[in-house]
Amino acid sequence: MKLHQSKAKNVNQFTGYDDSGVKVNDERFEGSLLVLPNAVHSWRPTSFADLQADDFVALLEFEPELVLLGTGSKIQFPHPQLYAALSARRIGLDAMDTGALCRTFNVLTAEDRRVLALVLHA
Repeated sequence: MKLHQSKAKNVNQFTGYDDSGVKVNDERFEGSLLVLPNAVHSWRPTSFADLQADDFVALLEFEPELVLLGTGSKIQFPHPQLYAALSARRIGLDAMDTGALCRTFNVLTAEDRRVLALVLHA
C-alpha cells in the first residue's frame, strides 16, 4: 500500500509497505528494520519467534519515549519479560500490524515525538 507524504520535514516517513517490506522516504527495505526519525538500521531478529530481551535492551541507547513494534499482517504481542527493560524506564511499547505501524510512526514524527519503529518482515 502506498502512503501519502505528511508535511513533516527532515524526518523519516514511511511511504509504502507490503507483505515483504516497507518504503522509508521512497527507499525500499526488506527484512527486520529499526526506524528512527533520523536514521534507519537493520534489526537482529529475523522473525517474531526470534525476539529476545537483549533486542529490546539495545533500544535504550536511542532514548525513545515510545517503541512501535510492527509484526507483519497480523498483530502479535511479545511477552512482557522481553521488553521489561523498556517498561522499567517507562518507555511504552505498542505492538501492531505493519500498516498501523507505518501510519502511527508518520503521525508521531510529524508531532516531533521521540518514536522508534521496529519492523519484522520474515
